[in-house]
Amino acid sequence: MLWDFNTEFETETDDAPVLADRFARLLELPEIVAVVAEDEGAAVGFALLSLRPAIWFDGPVAQLEELYVVPDLRDRGIGTQVLGLSRRIVREAGAPEMHINVDEVDVDTRRFYERHGFVNIEEGVDYRMLCYIGPTDPPQVVE
Repeated sequence: MLWDFNTEFETETDDAPVLADRFARLLELPEIVAVVAEDEGAAVGFALLSLRPAIWFDGPVAQLEELYVVPDLRDRGIGTQVLGLSRRIVREAGAPEMHINVDEVDVDTRRFYERHGFVNIEEGVDYRMLCYIGPTDPPQVVE
């Protein structure tokens, strides 16, 4: 799915087997968490999270590295469920907030995170990544 994600947005990426090996190595690390959404045993979405030490509060900083839902199944709440479970897992690990980098031009993704209480902390100038920060104890979302 990570290869599908990267190629969907025409991002340069390694071949799927290379990504799979890299992903497997990452998942062995205690500070890396993966969440998988399934439908009848088939993976339909995932999130990859990392936790790192923080100096400005107790507990780790959570970074949502990737969140992907199969294109044909978007707008069905799968992303919301994956994000919600991801937030719960990192909150239970002691992280009070989650960081997400989003392409400035990816308006739909930005709107998704904003709807879930994340706030962009950078002004957009040119094409670049924006840093969004949101609480791991999310506000109520109206779908």
